[in-house]
Amino acid sequence: MTRTPLGIAGRLTQAFINSALTPLFILAALAGGLVALVSLPREEEPQISVPMVDIHIQAQGLKAEDAVKLVTEPLEVLVKSINDVDHVYSQTRDDAAMVTARFVVGTSAEDAILRVHDKVRANLDRIPVGIPEPLIVGRGIDDVAILTLTLSGDGLSANDLTRTARLLQTEVAKTEDVGLTYLVGDAKDAIRVEPDPDRLALYGVTLQQLAGKVAQANRTLNTGKLRDQGQMIDLVAGETLTAPAEVGQLLLTTRDGRPVYVADVATVRYVEDTADHIVSHLTLGPDGQPTGGPAVTLAIAKRAGANAVVVAGAVLHRVEALRGTLIPEAVTVTITRDYGETANEKANELLFHLGLATISIIALVFLAIGWRESLVVAIVIPVTILLTLFAAWVMGYTLNRVSLFALIFSIGILVDDAIVVIENIDRHWGMNARKPRIQAAIEAVAEVGNPTIVATLTVVAALLPMLAVSGLMGPYMSPIPANASAAMIFSFFVAVIITPWLMVRIAGRTDMTEHSKDDSHGGHHGGWLALNYERVARPILKTKARSLTFLLVTAALSFGSLTALYTRDVTVKLLPFDNKSELSVVIDLPEGSAVEATDRVARDVAPSSCSWKR
Repeated sequence: MTRTPLGIAGRLTQAFINSALTPLFILAALAGGLVALVSLPREEEPQISVPMVDIHIQAQGLKAEDAVKLVTEPLEVLVKSINDVDHVYSQTRDDAAMVTARFVVGTSAEDAILRVHDKVRANLDRIPVGIPEPLIVGRGIDDVAILTLTLSGDGLSANDLTRTARLLQTEVAKTEDVGLTYLVGDAKDAIRVEPDPDRLALYGVTLQQLAGKVAQANRTLNTGKLRDQGQMIDLVAGETLTAPAEVGQLLLTTRDGRPVYVADVATVRYVEDTADHIVSHLTLGPDGQPTGGPAVTLAIAKRAGANAVVVAGAVLHRVEALRGTLIPEAVTVTITRDYGETANEKANELLFHLGLATISIIALVFLAIGWRESLVVAIVIPVTILLTLFAAWVMGYTLNRVSLFALIFSIGILVDDAIVVIENIDRHWGMNARKPRIQAAIEAVAEVGNPTIVATLTVVAALLPMLAVSGLMGPYMSPIPANASAAMIFSFFVAVIITPWLMVRIAGRTDMTEHSKDDSHGGHHGGWLALNYERVARPILKTKARSLTFLLVTAALSFGSLTALYTRDVTVKLLPFDNKSELSVVIDLPEGSAVEATDRVARDVAPSSCSWKR
């Protein structure tokens, strides 16, 4: 009898089937995978690096039409010449303009900002004289808020809420891995100076003199140090203006020997809110009518690579600790967005489905082969999945619905290697009961080793080209080929190293004499599943007419099912629809409408939005 060459698979099995390292490998794979499962950042979607850089230009005194020709268009040409800039957008209005550069997907955010900064600095001579140096601000996916907290309260004004929100913002920023934080709807206090043209003319004061005097007076200067009785004293000139009365008492000039103050030519008053937008928080009352008032929202983003679930949880824990102290009892804090919670829910749901798929395969092996073989599969699949999660952690991927979709997608493929090895070992043990079980297992793995390697590499070769997809879909879909390919490679090594070791320990003492009677090659009997299959298949395959009829009916049903795609009864999507708990209503009013008019329309629409039920 010719001895089967061991090959790569057989030699790996021979090296590890009796090795004390094999159980250590199993424990190490389980430990590393569990650590990766806990440590992997959880997000709703893969984070795509699409750096965007905003260039803000102040063009005081220029109308939008003039600013386009003098500022915006020259800057667009300049920015477009920067390497890896994919698109250039611009927005121009009276007295200001903004040019946005969007870089190629995958470009480093730091590199993008540096390139724009260097290019603009090197070409400042192209900007008209009198235009201040542009402000360059980088934007990225990590600037998107993962958590928003809306502060509201009965009888509280926007100023009261703003003061609390700013204190809360300072405290929240101290939380680990918190990134950008900002306020929406905050009331900006100001002292407004309203000049009276008649009184300016009466006292011979120009508008420039008034503005210059107020600007120069509202400042302090450190003029040096004084020594007095052995102490160093800082000498400060000027003071910061904090009240309308202080601004009104500023001396402008003299007229006919009489001093002229700011209050003589202008009305000075305190303005509580100078914001050009209104934010409100509405809730449904017991009578079904919306009630509410002013609100201020604190938006919190995370740092790059941080776990959204952990960051959001830490922030909410800190906010709860501040209730009753920094946050007054009258202030209600409502969580209006929590991507940490939704990301955790999606990850847990997909992990649950991953577990269901694993249990289904184990149950199928139990019914078709036996309980010992199903126990081996119950160990092999979790080991392979946890090794894949560890590889995803090392490669820098996150735990999101795309990466978990890759595992669910590949679980049916990766278990094939283990089942093929288990079946062949089972067959070899039944073929020759006198041969040592270990030797028979090695030969069984060697027999199917090369086809298993080819099948694994074929699947990997079919998946890897997805990594070369460009544009936004490339990084978004990259977890599928990366994780699925890693799962396939790990499944091969687990099948030829761990599976034979488990078969010898778990099923090595099973009586296999019954298998020798199955067929001439000692094939597995297949159990009740095979018997039921034969009962259905034999009548169909008994004659040519029956076989042909069955083939035609199957083909007709298969192609007929495609009509559901044409009628759109079945929607074609790569990923399932996302269930969001947010609803956005966009209201467009005629250009030039006051913000108060928009607020009235929004309040009219709010009741129908709040009362909507699924």
